[in-house]
Order: sequence, then structure tokens, then C-alpha cells
Amino acid sequence: MSEKLNGFSMDIAAAEQEKLRAVFPQCFVEGRLDERKLLELLGTFDTLDENDREKYEFRWKGKQEALQLAGKRSAGTLRPVPQDSVDWESTRNLYIEGDNLEVLKLLQTSYYRKVKMIYIDPPYNTGNDFVYADDFADPLARYREVTQQTTKSNPESMGRFHTNWLNMMLPRLRLAANLLRDDGVIFISIDDHEIDNLKKLCNEIFGEENFVAQIVWQKKYAVSNDDPGIAAMHEYILVYQKSGEFKRNLLPRTEKQLVRYNNLDNDPRGDWSSDNYISNKSRWERPTLWYPTIHPKTGLEVWPDETAVWRYAREQHERMVTDNRLYWGPDQSYERPRIKRFLSEVQAGVVPATWWPFTEVGHNDEAVKETAELLGKKVFSTPKPIRLLKQILFLATAPKKDDIVLDFFSGSSAIVHAVMQLNAEDGGNRRFILVQLPEVCDENSEAAKAGYKTICEIGKERIRRAGKKILEEQAGLLGMVRDHQTRFGEITPLEPFAEFVNGEASLQRQAEISKRLDVGFRVFRLDSSNLKLWDDSPIVGEDKVEIFTQRLLGMLEILKPDRSDVDVVYEVMLKLGQDLCAPILQIELPESSCQLPEKRAVYGVCAVPPLETGNWQLGTNVKFIVCLALNITVEDAEIMAAYAPGRIVFADQCFVNSEAKSNVKLTLRDKGITIRVL
Repeated sequence: MSEKLNGFSMDIAAAEQEKLRAVFPQCFVEGRLDERKLLELLGTFDTLDENDREKYEFRWKGKQEALQLAGKRSAGTLRPVPQDSVDWESTRNLYIEGDNLEVLKLLQTSYYRKVKMIYIDPPYNTGNDFVYADDFADPLARYREVTQQTTKSNPESMGRFHTNWLNMMLPRLRLAANLLRDDGVIFISIDDHEIDNLKKLCNEIFGEENFVAQIVWQKKYAVSNDDPGIAAMHEYILVYQKSGEFKRNLLPRTEKQLVRYNNLDNDPRGDWSSDNYISNKSRWERPTLWYPTIHPKTGLEVWPDETAVWRYAREQHERMVTDNRLYWGPDQSYERPRIKRFLSEVQAGVVPATWWPFTEVGHNDEAVKETAELLGKKVFSTPKPIRLLKQILFLATAPKKDDIVLDFFSGSSAIVHAVMQLNAEDGGNRRFILVQLPEVCDENSEAAKAGYKTICEIGKERIRRAGKKILEEQAGLLGMVRDHQTRFGEITPLEPFAEFVNGEASLQRQAEISKRLDVGFRVFRLDSSNLKLWDDSPIVGEDKVEIFTQRLLGMLEILKPDRSDVDVVYEVMLKLGQDLCAPILQIELPESSCQLPEKRAVYGVCAVPPLETGNWQLGTNVKFIVCLALNITVEDAEIMAAYAPGRIVFADQCFVNSEAKSNVKLTLRDKGITIRVL
């Protein structure tokens, strides 16, 4: 019997149980977990007593329901919106409009443990707009309600209660954690209102041992004179890793940090800076490090100090002298030597700290100006500066590894601006997935006055304009390089343009960066499943038989009549765990007497091509086929099988009868192809 494909998202609870069953199969009896056996196997059962009921834990009203909400399967799907997209056919980026809780559920199968970095800037719970009020019974109904009404400021009984905020964050973070790779990391912006609760929540979800840092970002450069209390000049960025496999990158050295490296004595090893050669240990602690050396200018003995010692033992010290590693100052004027630290020998960058001043990563006003330059004055009031987000990306991602960056509170899409900008600078292949609830802009807001109806419209327009600006900058840079080469020939590094191309100003390198730069995005929109779901609501009234009969007849065709073939194809991709940026090949079947020619198309879902496409051609790597055509025959199956898919998904109405279905199934089975039925 063919496996049936339903309209629900991944069953997360079942997947977790399967993991447990794989490790402890003896703890499952008649398909259910026996907690007593599990505790006995772990050797902890006898240690439980009444006192264990009183233990340290983080609890609040509604926590259990929030956990259940994370595990409740979604009956939604993501429908493609090509008309709102940029470079639909070639881009590998996604912008998804919808309630992030439902979207995170839908992304589980396709992007489970594939995301390298998550950055979110969630609501801070300050009493302003707070539209993430989840509905356990029908999340999609709640979503439609929110997107059809103007958002309103909430009373204190709503937004400011910690319980409401925690109940909103818990299921979303739980689902987000599933998407992180083992070497993945999450950064969360927050302020003083919820920092304590958020850290406890993250300790529970990611594990206290996976706490990385609590960064303090200096968001302002001046105190507001009208502030009624003590002015808040900072926010926090909480950082948690998925596991110990995460390795942060070093930050690039700033010009200020590089100034201290020079080459005063023309040492052939290059630029260096001097460091203290005296240790803070005492001569009584380290007697072997307390000895005299000879001053090269005076010829006199020099001791480290009455109590201090040299950094190295005498034998190593002699090697330092021979290797010209000691610096005695200009004209050998220092009383005691310092040691040379060569730039070529130190770490490639700087170890990041938890204090991020605005001079290094920007501030609020800078972020507002960046957004205003693209979209208009104060269209979005609380974006993050690009420099701040670029630093986060630099710490957590690698340029050439196709790292996926996820933001499911994307707002103005500032993280995308940073991703595209950094890719343009270092030739990176970073991809992004954005999720944003299409909140209606307040009619009195600057955004509404500028013509934006929803937050999503703002975010999408920012990506379009930022991408266009970056491409124009790349084109201008290439023009400068070409002009310089025409006049002076190829030089590497190419001064004075080295600063624009990271010290490697060859035309070929810059052309390759421009060629690969992906500033497009595919737009998808959350909606109910394209597959009809059985209506199991109670039947009331006198015509119960008639109502039941109509329900049965309505399920003869599982696909909703108002949905397109492409809608269905993308839902199948979601359910089968395929990247939503995968190319789709349309395969034409011979005409059939019972169906119009244009209705005889089937769809081959290909693997996502590498960024360096080379000789890659559409159709050379078909992973599976979705067939919605009627009257499918063995000959049709042979045509589809020629593309060597791993499986083919049919709609049940593709076959005129069960015999035709069996014949097609046997034909494909002989070729090693499995089938699934909608």
C-alpha cells in the first residue's frame, strides 16, 4: 500500500519518541514509554522521594499549554508569491509572511538541523503592540484574525505580564532550537524588561552549559534630557550555542588596533608591536626567571627588578636575543627590554568581548538613518544598525559554507541588509530565511503615510532597495577597477582601491563576487493546507445523513479547487523535507483524451544547485516528481521514470481505477522508484 501524504506538518513529538526508542527500546511497552523502566535503567529510580517534588525549576501559568502548542502539528502550508519576489528562479533566500509559530512548525522537516545562525529581535514586552496571542485550538484562525485587523496597544493586563510574554516565546524558541545545526548559535536582542526571564528560558531550552555570552550593546551616545528616571543606554544580546561544536570566529582588527603594529627597525619579518618583557611573578616564586642580561648599548648588567622576573628562563632568553626579539627602544634608550610581537604571528583577529560600544557597532540613531535613506523618514522606528548585525554575522558564520541565517521576528529586514552587505564584502555565500507576521501598520504611523499597509511590505521593500544599492555599488567598484587597469595594468593589491575590495583588487575576483551575489528572495505566504481535511465537527440538525454524505463526496478529490498545481508542489516539498529554493522542472506528458494538454504537466523537484553552477542544468538531478495529471498510464510512468527520481507523488485522482494504479506502482517499483499518494 502506498504511503499517504497528509496536510500536517512534521510530528515533532513522534520524532522525539523515535530518538528515545532507538536508544532505549526496552523502555517501550505496547508502543508507550514506561517511565519507571527508564528511571530504573538510568539508575535514578531509587533516589526519588517526596523531597524531589520541591526542586529548583522555572514555572509560570500556562507553561504546560505553551509546550503542548509547540508540539501541536500545523495544518497549514506556505503558498508561493512570485509576483512579490526578486530573482525567483535563481535566488536561494526566503521571505515568509505568517505567524512565526506556525511557520517554524512547517519548516521543521525541510530545515531540521540546517540553520547555522538565528538572530531575533522579539517584542520587548514594554506595554506597546503585542499581537502574538496564540490560540491553542485553531492557530490559523487566530492568524487570519490578526492579519485582518489593525494592531492596538495592549492594556497592562495583556502585554506587560511576564506570563503572556513567556508563553509566546517558549514554543517559538523550542521549535527554533530544532532548526539549529550542531555547530549553530542563536543571538537574541532584549532589554531590561525580560532579560532575567529570557536567560532562564534559554537555559531550559538550550541547556545552561550552552550559554555563551550576555553581550551589552551601547545603543545610545547621549542621554535624553526628558528621561524621567535613570536613562537606559544599553540593550543586551543573549548568545546560546546548540552544542560544544560551535566555534566563534575572531573579529577583524580595527585600524586603531593595527596602528600599534609598525616596523621601526625594518625587521624583515614585518610589522610588530612591543609587549612587556617583565612578568608579575616575584623572584621568590620563580627564582629561575630572575637573572641579569646585558644592555646592548651600555654593556652593563640589567635585572628585571628587585621583586619581578623576566618572562622566560635564561636559555629561552638567549634565543630571544639571538633572534632579535628584544626591543630596547629608540636608539636603545630603554632601561629594560620589551619583546616584539609580530603581526604575522599573532592570531588572525581579535577575541570578542561582551562590551560592544556604539563607536564599533553603531547605535539606534544610525540604524534609523540607514532605514530612512532607503525607505523614508522613520518608517521603522526601532531597527538595528547594520554594523551591529554584521559583527554578529562575522562571529557566527563562514563566508564560503552556504550558512543559513534565520530571523523569525524580521521586522524591517535589517539582518538581510547585513547579510547581503557582508557577502558583497567578503564574497560570502550566506543565505537567509525571514519570517514576519503581516501586522497592519497603524493608520497614523509614518509607515502608513508612506504607503505601506503591513510590516511585511516594509521588510520586502527594504530588501529590494538594499539589494539594488549593493549591486550599484559593486558595479561602480568594477568600473573603477577597470579604469585603473586600463591606465596602469593589473596590480595586486591595487592601490588606492584596496580598501574597497579587501586588499585583493583583481578584476577577476571582484567580478566573481558580483556574479555570485544573491540579492533576491522567494516570497511565501502562510495559508491553510492545499489538501482537504476531514471535517470531524459534530453534525447537528435533522439532515445528518445528507450532511455526512456531502462530507464524504467532498473528500473524493483531496485537492482544494481554488489552489494551483504549483501551490500543491510546494506543499509536497515542505512535507518531504525539500529546500523551498529548489528548482522545479515542468515535464510534459502525451495528450490524453480525458484531459486538456495544459493539464498534463507534472513537476520534477530538483536538488538545489551549488552556487558555483558551472555546467549544472535543470533536470539533471530530479529528487522526486509531483504528478497531478489525470488518467496516468504505464507509458506516462515510463516517461517520468526516465528522470530517475527517488519517488513520485501522485494525487489519488490521477488514476482511473485501482488496476491502473497497481500497474503504475509495479512499473515504478521495478525501477526502484517508490510512490506516495496525496
